[in-house]
Amino acid sequence: MEDPICPLCRRPIPPDAKQSQHHLIPKLKGGKGGETVLLHQICHNEIHATLTEAELARDYATIEALRAHPRLEKFVAWIAKRPPGFHSKTPGRRRKR
Repeated sequence: MEDPICPLCRRPIPPDAKQSQHHLIPKLKGGKGGETVLLHQICHNEIHATLTEAELARDYATIEALRAHPRLEKFVAWIAKRPPGFHSKTPGRRRKR
């Protein structure tokens, strides 16, 4: 069976890679039981380092919207050059609260 593909970076997610489910609408904003997507953990971390729960619910509830965000666009270009199982601390500063 082929590995699932991360919809953010479009790289395969090998079984031994750190991975997690991302709620397209945050649970705190009404997304409990809503649609989730499987992402590399590093991709999921970058989403939450970049955007607040309110921003995710309001403006970034689709993969297309997430991929169009300027910081996430840069991240996707950077991570695309890494092997599918690559993981590291999330680069860059966390978002301002």
